[in-house]
Amino acid sequence: MLMAHPALLTDLLERYEALHVLHAEEGSAGARQRLEDVSYTLCIATGTRDIDSALAAARRQLSGARPDDGALMADA
Repeated sequence: MLMAHPALLTDLLERYEALHVLHAEEGSAGARQRLEDVSYTLCIATGTRDIDSALAAARRQLSGARPDDGALMADA
């Protein structure tokens, strides 16, 4: 599975968070469009289909956890 470069994910997460706050404060069409654009890019970069999954996947990748290393599995 291809993985986005950590610098790209960091940039996208920072942009998403800033735009999320801006959209909440302003609610302008421009802020909404930029938030949708960065959300879409995060989904593409993480191979997910919704922003919640994309945010979780990006944060997981940046923390060093991998889906196949058991880090996401509950202790049995």
